[in-house]
Amino acid sequence: MASLIQRPRRLRRTAAIRNLVRETRLDPANLIYPLFACPGEGIRKEIKSMPGVFNLSVDELVKECESAQALGVQSIIVFGLPEQKDEQGSDAFAEDGITQRAIRAVKREVKDLVVLADTCLCEYTSHGHCGTIENNDVANDPTLETLAKTAVSQAEAGADIIAPSGMMDGMVAAIRGGLDAAGFDQIPILSYAVKYASAFYGPFREAADSAPQFGDRRSYQMDPPNVREALREAELDVEQGADMLMVKPALAYLDVIRAVRERFNLPLAAYQVSGEYAQIKAAGQLGWIDEERVMMESMIAIKRAGADLILTYFAKEILKKL
Repeated sequence: MASLIQRPRRLRRTAAIRNLVRETRLDPANLIYPLFACPGEGIRKEIKSMPGVFNLSVDELVKECESAQALGVQSIIVFGLPEQKDEQGSDAFAEDGITQRAIRAVKREVKDLVVLADTCLCEYTSHGHCGTIENNDVANDPTLETLAKTAVSQAEAGADIIAPSGMMDGMVAAIRGGLDAAGFDQIPILSYAVKYASAFYGPFREAADSAPQFGDRRSYQMDPPNVREALREAELDVEQGADMLMVKPALAYLDVIRAVRERFNLPLAAYQVSGEYAQIKAAGQLGWIDEERVMMESMIAIKRAGADLILTYFAKEILKKL
């Protein structure tokens, strides 16, 4: 076989050579670490379906940010669990709401950490839906006003980036208008532009106590079989002023990530959601897979598909490996 000229294995021969020619790499700066803020003090309650992830009181959330930053985490996204919920989700836009308090504390105590605010209502409403209920359905346009108020309150608290996830028609335009009118024209919007009505969200709903009390979210979140619709949703958000786009979930939608990446030149995020995390954790704990290798392989797959940024509960564990 001396006549073989092309031998791809030459570039796989050693770890150093493989590293030299590696096409896709993870960068600590591109990871966003999701955190759940809850009322109280000294609370660090592990989420049963998400081992290693916790509901954190504000003081504990600050400590978690400090430890994460020491490992190399540069960005977090905050979700809030209010002490009380109501039909309007009023804690979402309250000056002393749980998310606002968490953002203020992190910005005060942890320097140079980028803080994103998830801008949605499902954690705050007593019915668990992402907006105002009229005639047993989520009313789109009244919800836009509430989302804009919520975004402004989060920006006032110090959020560096607003990340609306409600999948309401026109939500980016409404939030952009609200932020600009309040003097926050320099605050960027990372839109959950392509958010599917996915079964992978189950553990998150335990973490955020946000399961719908009736029906489901398929009238506003996207139908999983659709990809052309994803491009339309992303295009509308770009037209309305989105600065960055997101696809959620990630691993089951790599084709969608690639399609959005090829169509738009804005920074693109992908959310490795709770169900993706929980599956890897559970199989790893049972000894069915090599948890660390699968964790890293899943990250590389999302990055290779075209994501610039990845939201992942594995952020700290990944950084220990880089």
